[in-house]
Amino acid sequence: MNNPRHPEAAPRGGLALVLHAHLPFVRHPEHPRFLEENWLFEAITETYLPLLQIMEGWWRDGLATRLTLTLSPTLCAMLRDPLLQDRYEQHLAGLLELAEKETHRARWEPATLALAEMYLARFRGLQAYYEQLGRDVVGAFRRFQEQGRLEIITCAATHALLPLLAGHPPSLRAQILVARDDYRECFGCDPRGIWLPECAYTDAVEPALQEANLRWFVLDTHGVLNARPRPRYGIYAPVFTPNFLAAFGRDQAAARQVWSREAGYPGDQAYRDFYRDIGFDLDLEYLRPHLADPERRGFTGLKYHRISGGGRDKQVYDRPAALAKAAEHARHFVAARRDQLAELAAVMDRPPLVVAPYDAELFGHWWYEGPEFLDALVRAAVAEPEGLELLTPHEYLTRQPAQQVAEPSPSSWGAEGYWKVWLNETNAWIYPHLRVAQERMTELARRFPHAGGLTARALRQAGRELLLAQASDWPFILRTNTSPEYARRRVTEHLARFTALHDQLLANHVDAAALAAVEAQDNLFPHLDYRYWA
Repeated sequence: MNNPRHPEAAPRGGLALVLHAHLPFVRHPEHPRFLEENWLFEAITETYLPLLQIMEGWWRDGLATRLTLTLSPTLCAMLRDPLLQDRYEQHLAGLLELAEKETHRARWEPATLALAEMYLARFRGLQAYYEQLGRDVVGAFRRFQEQGRLEIITCAATHALLPLLAGHPPSLRAQILVARDDYRECFGCDPRGIWLPECAYTDAVEPALQEANLRWFVLDTHGVLNARPRPRYGIYAPVFTPNFLAAFGRDQAAARQVWSREAGYPGDQAYRDFYRDIGFDLDLEYLRPHLADPERRGFTGLKYHRISGGGRDKQVYDRPAALAKAAEHARHFVAARRDQLAELAAVMDRPPLVVAPYDAELFGHWWYEGPEFLDALVRAAVAEPEGLELLTPHEYLTRQPAQQVAEPSPSSWGAEGYWKVWLNETNAWIYPHLRVAQERMTELARRFPHAGGLTARALRQAGRELLLAQASDWPFILRTNTSPEYARRRVTEHLARFTALHDQLLANHVDAAALAAVEAQDNLFPHLDYRYWA
């Protein structure tokens, strides 16, 4: 008689936490202060530095942790840029000044005063930590990778939605190979995995991934479940495409617990409310020196209320209670994954893997307690490893090199599962212009196969402008209507700069002064190889 396998005797399952860190390239040296640069500054303050501090704690305490992280090429370019580093230091100094003012303003409000003092101490700690890192956030993440505690993966060069480039393979190829080259420069090695922007996949992306020697990527659940033939293990083991690239599927249960607006942890009323900010509550004259746009109210990062009530009926944020709730939720998440893996292991002939990918900026920026949740999650998983092991997708492939071959389905993790968000009535006007520019870039690359001097500089800049125009961020912003004027301006300016360079190159008359000005503004990918478009 066969006895049912006891869960504790089941093969250990794996949990792969994958954080995708990306921001569009926003850099405006022509203005002393620019509103959209705050996207970067807020993410550094609330997500990237706190994540590094938590990882420092794991290293200090000798924890055998594993985490997978995308650092997109545009994000790396901004984090390494001296101008933006200077401006971030100014941003932090402004936060410190505002927090100190708040400790005086709130001196007769004990609960608010405690929070103002918390912010002041937090900003001072971040300022000291940023200086300790030598302002090198990318280098700090690189050191964790070199210690074997982190796997950093790449992304498309400017986060273009790759299936929408399938009609022009040289552009798709350039997005991947420029990203691969940039990764080498940042991290001193080749990437093994790639975050397909928006998890958007068609088989047309695979030749470029193969050429870059990339080995794995993550798809949304239906991209794997709808593969042909049907995956034997569902999303709990990768499938190899016919080109032997590994596709991992996102686990819906793990996603729902963190992402879901209705049932996800971040909606708990103990947590800090993102939208209630003193930038909208206090006197405008008092706030004006601390706003990115002195004429417009906006987020300052100082928030004194928790998610409770409706409208302005919100209770004061209780930081200790919120951290206790984050630890509780982390334990709940780990327990749920252990139960899930035990059930899966009982019916699989190999250890199951739960892949849990999230936008990194969720942890800290949108969900203030998110970094502490991650810290508690990892510590709970490491403290009781029975039945659950933290892994990277690459480690799983190393241990389980034989997998089923199947053809994944075209898919994305956007609304309705495909690319409707990035191709619709609000942004479709972009793509005819991109198609013309893409064909022109290939014509230029073939016309000048061995260019040097000013011509080579102009060709490289034309490639940069095209890459920037292709970013998926602009159609996304147009669809969500968050900063539509800025997104429209960015697309049209990059295409206009590309067209001017194209015309000058065909006329064999490059305007050196105008080229230098554009190079100084859009200065990412300094060693870009324009021949990738040929």
